[in-house]
Amino acid sequence: MHDIDVIILTYNEERHIARAIAAVAPIAKTVFVIDSYSTDRTVDIARENGAVVLQNKFVNYAKQFMWGLDNAPTTAAWIMRLDADEIIEPDLAVEIQRRMPSIGEDVAGINLKRKHIFLGRWVRHGGRYPLVLLRIWRRGQGRIEDRWMDEHIIVWGGRTVTFDGSFSDWNLNDLTFFTEKHNKYATREAIDVINQKYGLFYRDVELASEGGSWQAAVKRLVKERIYNKVPFQISALSYFVYRYIFQLGFLDGKEGLIYHFLQGFWYRFLVGAKIYELETAIAHLRDKTEIVAELRRLTKLDI
Repeated sequence: MHDIDVIILTYNEERHIARAIAAVAPIAKTVFVIDSYSTDRTVDIARENGAVVLQNKFVNYAKQFMWGLDNAPTTAAWIMRLDADEIIEPDLAVEIQRRMPSIGEDVAGINLKRKHIFLGRWVRHGGRYPLVLLRIWRRGQGRIEDRWMDEHIIVWGGRTVTFDGSFSDWNLNDLTFFTEKHNKYATREAIDVINQKYGLFYRDVELASEGGSWQAAVKRLVKERIYNKVPFQISALSYFVYRYIFQLGFLDGKEGLIYHFLQGFWYRFLVGAKIYELETAIAHLRDKTEIVAELRRLTKLDI
């Protein structure tokens, strides 16, 4: 089974890229690395490991991935989305090899179950496993949503199925990297929430359970229709308590406490605080063009 082309986005991923390529080697026809002009050895390592490298200026994840999908010379019947710090585990590779040759023409996409490894520990609780995400789809029958954050693959022309094997989100960098990355995520999510509220520019809203992961669709519905309408001082704390107590996050040990607190409280609180900061800054503006220009100035993002 070598009828899958894999697309991986990179920027300074010399620590992860060889591992990611090696993990998909048993199933991939071609690995395409879409690089955002890395300043480390990412590109050299990717080429040394057999990947085809294309480079493009980064705006956000969705636009970069869609550029890769449009410009990579894919020829396989199926496309897989993989992050540089993710790995396909052996059980999933075997399942893909075993099941995909017999998949019916009515199947357009395949959901996979993602693990999260944090400080070397698999975070099993707090609603973090399994995270069911659509990551494989028929070439020409899928695209990524055009959003600043929380972008998913959506498919058309067929149903989706879910495989049982796992792939892991296993970033090897330290907590400084983790917090800096989530600080950037928080800015992007704040922009997405403000855009949802004020309708400043186009924002994809097509994710639905029949065209992707039902789990992702339900989570987005709850977040956008309920969570985002609650004051962040209450919602962030409530979400952490729900994850850590009611979803048994405390069973993940010391590593789990650090992860659930940072990702389930600190990050959610930071998003809310940034929304408050940006909304305060644009409160005196009425023209949408002026609002977008001010948000661009404040965030340094190419909105």
